[in-house]
Amino acid sequence: MTKCAFIGLGVMGYPMAGHLQRQGYATTVYNRTAAKAVQWVDQYGGNAAKTPREAVAGADVVMVCVGNDDDVRSVFYGDDGLLASLAENTVVIDHTTASAELARELSEQVHQRVALFLDAPVSGGQQGAENGVLTAMVGGDEKAFNDVQPVLASYCKTQEFMGPAGHGQLAKMVNQICIAGVVQGLAEGLQLARKVGLDADTLIRAISQGAAGSWQMQNRYQSMWDNHYDHGFAVDWMRKDLKIALQEGERNGLSMPLTALVDQFYAEVQQMGGARWDTSSLLARLERNT
Repeated sequence: MTKCAFIGLGVMGYPMAGHLQRQGYATTVYNRTAAKAVQWVDQYGGNAAKTPREAVAGADVVMVCVGNDDDVRSVFYGDDGLLASLAENTVVIDHTTASAELARELSEQVHQRVALFLDAPVSGGQQGAENGVLTAMVGGDEKAFNDVQPVLASYCKTQEFMGPAGHGQLAKMVNQICIAGVVQGLAEGLQLARKVGLDADTLIRAISQGAAGSWQMQNRYQSMWDNHYDHGFAVDWMRKDLKIALQEGERNGLSMPLTALVDQFYAEVQQMGGARWDTSSLLARLERNT
């Protein structure tokens, strides 16, 4: 039986690790708040560890899904970090949305221990994690990617190998840039529709099957129209991701004015008290300003 370790039981990691255990992979979890790990074991079985080092001991595949670059480093390094007990030929998969720079750093550290590293940020949000239909954008060792595809399939509907270490994170940056622009356009369109008295359902039926259509339109227009923003990917996390993308653009000498502008719009949403609202709350900002 393939033994897995899963580090980080947030809104994404908790159900992802659950899918692993349900698919028959013997899974040991670690979470900074130990009570969450105990709750997970009560729900799914498996085991809980007191440290990342303890969690990965004897594991064939290690998954990490935490908040940001600093959080990732905190579970990799130090006496209790996962690198301290990492065995040869173990595959380490970082699902955290982080910087490409960090992915390259961790790849080197893991390779020094004769193990393999994949940066594999995911898209699909909490609902995708709970339903096991995430998309993984993967960088790193291609053979390792091929070997762990059945494991990733426990919670991923789509897996794409993007290239060497860091390329999974670069692909996720592009993903977030595209989402930001689409949601702002949808928010402005819905604001105009409401102002001029269009029926939302009729409007979306008319335009969603053509060039204007998008996942955001199909899945978020109704909740946006109803001013419901208590689901989906939080504004705080989107701002973290856009900061990473903007920094990468600057590092490459690129101008990304739309991304920078929407990032500032999200900052205004935070100031409105919407830090935990989902990303479609850009409409709430527009309506406050009219």
